[in-house]
Amino acid sequence: MSPLSSLHQVSFTVEHQEIIPIMSFSGKYELQTHENFEPFMKAIGLSDELIEKGKDVKSISEIEQNGNKFKVTVTTGSKVLINEFTIGEEAELTTPTGEKMKAVVHMEGDNKMVAKLKDITSVTEINGDTIVNTLSVGDIHYKRISKRI
Repeated sequence: MSPLSSLHQVSFTVEHQEIIPIMSFSGKYELQTHENFEPFMKAIGLSDELIEKGKDVKSISEIEQNGNKFKVTVTTGSKVLINEFTIGEEAELTTPTGEKMKAVVHMEGDNKMVAKLKDITSVTEINGDTIVNTLSVGDIHYKRISKRI
């Protein structure tokens, strides 16, 4: 008789949580370049007046990360957009148009966050001191490249 045959089988259930080692996103980032701003903003319903005001304004993004919890503050001119969320959990997020909706932010690998807000898909990827955020609606992709400051 093998010593293993006397062991009892034990089973248990663990609630699923996304626990992934994540690169640190924390820091302040200044927008360096952006592509397809106007077509994207029109596609999500921003007025021509707001598009005109926002197209040349530099924005600062501040990311505070504590494990899987994030607070993202984006300041563009006088407009401040704040979103707080925990990876893998539903949170109320605000879109660029100011609309609030529930969404879940997921990690892909250790350096990419992905969220789907209604018709908008947001992918944020960090690589060293550069963050690339791509917002997509249909086949229109608005790409924002920011550098840590």
